[in-house]
Amino acid sequence: MASESSFDVVSKVDRQEVDNALGQTGRELAQRFDFKNTGATIAWSGEKIEMRAGTEERVKAVLDVFKDKLIKRGISLKTLDASEPAASGKEYKISAEVTEGISQDNAKKVAKLIRDEGPKGIKAQIQGEELRVTSKSRDDLQAVIALLKGQDFDFAVQFTNYR
Repeated sequence: MASESSFDVVSKVDRQEVDNALGQTGRELAQRFDFKNTGATIAWSGEKIEMRAGTEERVKAVLDVFKDKLIKRGISLKTLDASEPAASGKEYKISAEVTEGISQDNAKKVAKLIRDEGPKGIKAQIQGEELRVTSKSRDDLQAVIALLKGQDFDFAVQFTNYR
């Protein structure tokens, strides 16, 4: 009798990589000619990332530079939740938050997709902000991973603890 194999579907972000992207963005803002004398800055503000600049266009450009740095570091933009530019005195600012974890509703959607379209004999159970997928066949688990990679969810997914 073969033992059960499993993997977890998670939505996690490496905070160090986000911090590195933020540092690279800050250095680029200091060096680029089109950001000179615009007051363009980017920094952590608690758990959020604050972007500030003198005009609405410049603060949007700061966000674009930050997104480019995240992509280069392998972080999905689906984890970034940025607000619209808001006037704050003489400057504009954007607040962005890096979201982690799969909500209960999204986990239910993924579990239903696995039940409906995945191979038979697959079990999916929600464990907090993760989804554990188990099966007797590793080939079935590989098929589920391929199925989930082919879907376009509105949140980032990674696969961990493949055993």
